[in-house]
Amino acid sequence: MNKLSLGRIVFIGYVALVLVFLILPVLIVLPMSFSDSRFLSFPPSNYSFRWYETFFGNPGWMAAAKTSLIVAFSTALIATPIGIAAAYAINCSTHQLMRYLKIVLLLPLIVPIIIVATGVFFIYALSGMLYTIPGLIMADVMLALPYVITAVTAGLHGFDQTQEMVARSLGMNRFRSFMVVTLPQIMPSVVTGAIFAFIQALDETMVALFISGGQNQTLTVRMFTALRDEIDPTIAAISTLLTATSFALVMLMVMARKQVPA
Repeated sequence: MNKLSLGRIVFIGYVALVLVFLILPVLIVLPMSFSDSRFLSFPPSNYSFRWYETFFGNPGWMAAAKTSLIVAFSTALIATPIGIAAAYAINCSTHQLMRYLKIVLLLPLIVPIIIVATGVFFIYALSGMLYTIPGLIMADVMLALPYVITAVTAGLHGFDQTQEMVARSLGMNRFRSFMVVTLPQIMPSVVTGAIFAFIQALDETMVALFISGGQNQTLTVRMFTALRDEIDPTIAAISTLLTATSFALVMLMVMARKQVPA
């Protein structure tokens, strides 16, 4: 019993240290975003909304934020139905090719992102899609699909397929039975996949560094450029806003998961 208790204490302590390590950067950046100083300092000597006002009042930052939001929303809207269809096909089919299809669709999670970014850059350079919003959306859809497929596949694994088969035996075609019977029951997984797709597109930096620019520069790329040229406290304010947005979306995802019927 003593050994078990000691093991649990060590485990809880280890988990606590990991959580502190993950949360500490946020706890440092958050107060820095409210600093009145011209330079990043912790802890701040004075507090103000100066850098938030700078962000919302700067046309360059606003243009980058608009581009990021357009790309993120478009990515979620496109990747979610495609991911649902792919996950459904993979889950229902017994053909061996579907196993290879799943591996291909999950490749963006396996291949190093720098290789993906380089490949996308050369393809876009040849096709004339560099520095375009459609090009950004297509790249982010590719990167977001694995998240949607993984989330929806998990939901389908917990769904009783006989319910859909009963609906089809009563005269519904496959599409209608999926929309009426299956989709409502896996909706929490669909919402989860859509949220992950949105967050991935909103926070994506590496591929965007290669293919975005000019009037279609994303917020994360502009942040990277600003950090390279000068450590601007506006970065702390933007980072806090992005973190808050991601946190709110994750809370929405948790609430969606709680709506699953017992």
